[in-house]
Amino acid sequence: MTSTELERLTPAPPPGELVDSPRFQVSARTSLTNTQQRANLKHATTTIRNKRARVVGEVADWQALRTAGEQIKNRVGRHLDEYLLEFEKNFTEAGGIVHWARDAEEANRIVIDLVEQTGEKEVVKVKSMVTQEIDMNEALEAARIAAWETDLAELIVQLGHDRPSHIVVPALHRNRAEVREIFLREMGRYGTPPPDGLDDTPVNLAGAARRHLREKFLRAKTSTSGANFLVAETGSLVVVESEGNGRMCLTLPQTLISVVGIEKIVPTFQDLEVFLQLLPRSSTGERMNPYTSIWTGVSKDDGPQAVHVVLVDNGRTNVLSDPIGRAALRCIRCSACLNICPVYERVGGHAYGSVYSGPIGAILTPQLRGLASDVDRSLPFASSLCGACNEVCPVRIPITDLLVHMRHKVVEAKKSDPPHIPHTAEPQLMSIASWVMADGKHLAWAGKGTALVDLILGKGFKVKKFGPMPYPLSRWTDARDVPMMPEQSFRTWWKKNRGELA
Repeated sequence: MTSTELERLTPAPPPGELVDSPRFQVSARTSLTNTQQRANLKHATTTIRNKRARVVGEVADWQALRTAGEQIKNRVGRHLDEYLLEFEKNFTEAGGIVHWARDAEEANRIVIDLVEQTGEKEVVKVKSMVTQEIDMNEALEAARIAAWETDLAELIVQLGHDRPSHIVVPALHRNRAEVREIFLREMGRYGTPPPDGLDDTPVNLAGAARRHLREKFLRAKTSTSGANFLVAETGSLVVVESEGNGRMCLTLPQTLISVVGIEKIVPTFQDLEVFLQLLPRSSTGERMNPYTSIWTGVSKDDGPQAVHVVLVDNGRTNVLSDPIGRAALRCIRCSACLNICPVYERVGGHAYGSVYSGPIGAILTPQLRGLASDVDRSLPFASSLCGACNEVCPVRIPITDLLVHMRHKVVEAKKSDPPHIPHTAEPQLMSIASWVMADGKHLAWAGKGTALVDLILGKGFKVKKFGPMPYPLSRWTDARDVPMMPEQSFRTWWKKNRGELA
C-alpha cells in the first residue's frame, strides 16, 4: 500500500455512531422518503424470496432439517463452555493460536497487535459480520492499517463510504447504476481504476471489481476473516461464500486472523451436514454454496503459516444468561427473516442503527448492546409481529415471541429512568387500563364515560374522531386516527334491546 493510498483512507467515524443513531421510528420515516431505495429493496428481496421458496420446496424433509438445526444450536447453548475449550484444544494442536476477547475493544487490540507484529500496513478481508459489529475496520484505520473489503457488495459499501444494509447482501440498497457511479468516482483513488467506458452491466461491474481486487490479493501478506461455523470436534473453521474472494484471502497471505463470535460453534463435523443444507437455501436461494472453505490450523508449505482465531464474546454470554432471549444465539446469519419482513422491505437496513438489521437485529442488537440508548430501546418495536420471520427461520427462532419479550424488558428499563413526561404518563395510562380490564364492574363504570361526554358536549355532538392533540399525546395522535366514543356502550344497548335476557 502506498503512502498516498493510506492518506486517502476514509476517516474512522466517531465512536458509537450506530448506537447514537436516531430511534428506529425516526430513521424509518426518513428511509420511507427514499423512493429509489424502496424500489431497490423491493426488487432484491422479492427475487431472493422467490429463489429461496423454489429450492426449499425441493427438500422433502425441510422441516426436519430445521428442527435438527434448532436442536444442535440448543445443545451448543447448554454446553458452550465445553465446546469452546474443545475447539481451542484441537485448533491449537493443529498449529493455530486462539485468543479470547471479552468485548470489541479487546478484540480490536488483539487484531491490531497481530497485524503490527507482521510489519504489514494493510489486510485483505473476507466478509464478516462480527468485524463490523466491533468496528474493526475503523480501529485498524485509526492504527494506520488499511483494511480492504474483498466481497463485491462490501467493496461497493466501502468505496461508497456507506454502511451495510443487509446481512448477506450489504449493498442491497444500491442498484447497478449507482454501483457504476461509485466505481467510476472512487475505485481509482484506492487502487486499480475501472476500465474506460465502464457501463452498468453486472458482468462488467464484476470484472472491474475483480481487476481492482486482484492487485490487493497478490500483494497482501495478512488477511482477516470471520467464520460461519467453528467445529469443536476437529478444531476447524468454515467459511461459505459465492464469489471466491474468500478463498483468495484464506490461501494467499502468510498470516490469517479470524475473528469469530463464540456462538458460531457446532459440536461435530457431521453437524455441518445440516447447516450446509439450511444456510445456502435460506440466504441466497442456492442448493449449495459455490465455495465452502474449511481449514484446521496450519498445513506446512500450504496456505498461511501463522493462523490465529479471536473468539469474541461482546455481550453474547449476557444473551446466553436469559433463558428466553438466548434463542437469538441460534441465528446462522442467513437473512431469510430480512427478506420476508414487510417492514425491512420498506425501510432498509440503515434505519435499524445496527449492523444486524431486520427482525433478527431487532432482538439480537438490544441484547448484545443493552438498553441504554434510544435506538436499542426502539428496535423491539420495529415489527408488526406478522410472524412471517418465524416461518422462514432455518433454526426455528421464535422471533415474534422474542420481540414481545424484549418489549417487556424495554418497559421495565424505563421504570428506572429519571422522571420524564412521556415515560411517566405511559405507565400511568397502562395502570388505568389494567384496572379497567381486570373486572367487569370496572369496565361497566368506565363505559359510563359516554354519558359524561353527552353531558359535557351535548347529545348532538357528532365528531367522529379526535384531531391533533397537544404533547405528549401528539406522539400518538399525529400518526393515528383516534375515534370518539360511541353514542352508547354495548352494555347500554344490551339493556335497552335484550334487557329481558340479561
